[in-house]
Amino acid sequence: MQTPFRNSSLPRRLGAAAGLAALAAVVGAQAATIALPQKYVKQGHLVIASDATYAPMEFVAKDGKTIVGADVDIGDAIARQLGVKAEFVNASFDSLVPALQSGKYDMSMSAMTVTKKREEVVDFVSYLSAGTSFYVKTQGGPDIRSTADLCGRSVAVEKGTTQSDAASAQSTKCKAAGKPAVDVLVYPDQNGANLALASGRAQVGMADSPVAAWIVKQSGGEFKLTGQPYDTAPYGVAVPKNSGLAKPVQQALEKVIASGEYARILHKWGITQGAVSTPVINGATQ
Repeated sequence: MQTPFRNSSLPRRLGAAAGLAALAAVVGAQAATIALPQKYVKQGHLVIASDATYAPMEFVAKDGKTIVGADVDIGDAIARQLGVKAEFVNASFDSLVPALQSGKYDMSMSAMTVTKKREEVVDFVSYLSAGTSFYVKTQGGPDIRSTADLCGRSVAVEKGTTQSDAASAQSTKCKAAGKPAVDVLVYPDQNGANLALASGRAQVGMADSPVAAWIVKQSGGEFKLTGQPYDTAPYGVAVPKNSGLAKPVQQALEKVIASGEYARILHKWGITQGAVSTPVINGATQ
């Protein structure tokens, strides 16, 4: 006669156990909450600046105003993990770091290479790996294998990029070796550099490897890659120095990676070769 009694208590015990499990899950979720500085919690969004001329990382959609691309998708995913919204704004690349320093923007995601020089004034969280690639006109373009082959060539680059620095440094080396200097043509945005190559004003284009590959793919056969990518280095989410944002962004990105969303975004934009498994704060290699 006691068996029915024991059986009838089982649902209550299961219910209690389920309640405890649910409570534990809530407590666990609270413990795992990322501590975002209150300034950003109160404003409810992060203003993220990008130079939207650098497809597939960031560019303006066909509507002429919406910024889209891999950086936008990753930035949106990070913001969701932080419990806020991402608000992307378009700005010239060379203005991004100074604007972060002045507090104009909360973050920048713009295919920005993490360098020791930049780490002096902003903090970075690495999220992708990329090198530099050369691209030329398919018909009659020079065979460029390394920066040493740039001596005496005209090269189109975007202002403020590592490619601009590399081309200028190579020009100095060329002159020191008694060779013709590199004619470094610097443009405010990547579109201007591409137009210089298309028009014949420049002989060589230089850009980050995923960007150069995208440019060639979208050129309809007008451009081709030449040589192999070099100087692989991380891209970083840039935030104001000592703002308290770097650690939360790192933790949010770890969650985005663990969830599989990061891999899906990279696949969507054809940049899976640049995937990283562990985001690092201020991990400059050059």
